[in-house]
Amino acid sequence: MSKLFIPENYSSPLDVYKTQKAISFIKQTFQARLASALNLKRVSAPLFVTEGSGLNDNLNGFERPVSFDIPAVGECGQVVHSLAKWKRLALKEYHFYVGNGLYTDMNAIRRDEDLDNIHSIYVDQWDWEKVITREERTLDYLIETAQKIVNVICDTNDLLRVDFPELAVKLERKLFAITTEELLEMYPDLSAKEREDEITKKHGTVLLMQIGGKLKNGEPHDGRAPDYDDWALNGDILFYNEVLGHAFEISSMGIRVDEESLERQLAERGCEDRRTLPFHKALLAGELPLTIGGGIGQSRLCMLMMGSAHIGEVQSSIWDKDTIEGCKKAGIKLL
Repeated sequence: MSKLFIPENYSSPLDVYKTQKAISFIKQTFQARLASALNLKRVSAPLFVTEGSGLNDNLNGFERPVSFDIPAVGECGQVVHSLAKWKRLALKEYHFYVGNGLYTDMNAIRRDEDLDNIHSIYVDQWDWEKVITREERTLDYLIETAQKIVNVICDTNDLLRVDFPELAVKLERKLFAITTEELLEMYPDLSAKEREDEITKKHGTVLLMQIGGKLKNGEPHDGRAPDYDDWALNGDILFYNEVLGHAFEISSMGIRVDEESLERQLAERGCEDRRTLPFHKALLAGELPLTIGGGIGQSRLCMLMMGSAHIGEVQSSIWDKDTIEGCKKAGIKLL
């Protein structure tokens, strides 16, 4: 079911041809600058993994992966939800060392996604992962890395506005970091999403940290799988979206679980059966590097910089009848 929102007096900032040119500019400029800022090398990545590998992202645990049998292999394949686990294994297999990392284009299908202005069943993002030391497993290092990503986003946006003067989106470069518990204390009577709206409206650009574990109110701020991010050392990069009037997540990122935090988080979620999967066995045996990583939404980034009201303006996907008709009536061109 569609949850379409049409901002008052909204019109698409660019025609379809210029939209395609702007998308190309953003993607090419951003990924080159991201690789330089974080010392990343581009690698090829899978569209699907085997069901028994434990490499697929379980997200919140209820989303169904797109599955299919592979007669020639004798196994079942799953279209990835994300590459959170695969990247860490790749860093080991490709012999990356401390201070170096990888990035890749990740394309996924999330069939159970609720459709609205910013959610589609098609997911496109830059997935990245970097080898770190145990001493770098700190909130300070997380914040420092997030600020580098924000700087690249703002640099790209500044260059975009030179080539496309029709675009007028301005982004806050200074990152404000806050934990989910601190945010709850500030706004105890608001919902999680309302708290995000308030803090991003106030500060413009926010790193909201420590997502996944239960807060003092007994609820987690948001869902997080227990087997990739360390819930004490992760965060979301949020911008305030002036067009839509609310917080806008660009990136989910975090320092990844080590042996201790994986054990703890699997127990908390009742997922201890995953300990027998190949990826988890290797991690618990200390065979995988310590890493930091995340995903940065490609269509989300284009939406933000171009001032688009709907993600369908910057990516081609499948939409329900109400969304198609509502956008057409409002003059919003879906790709």
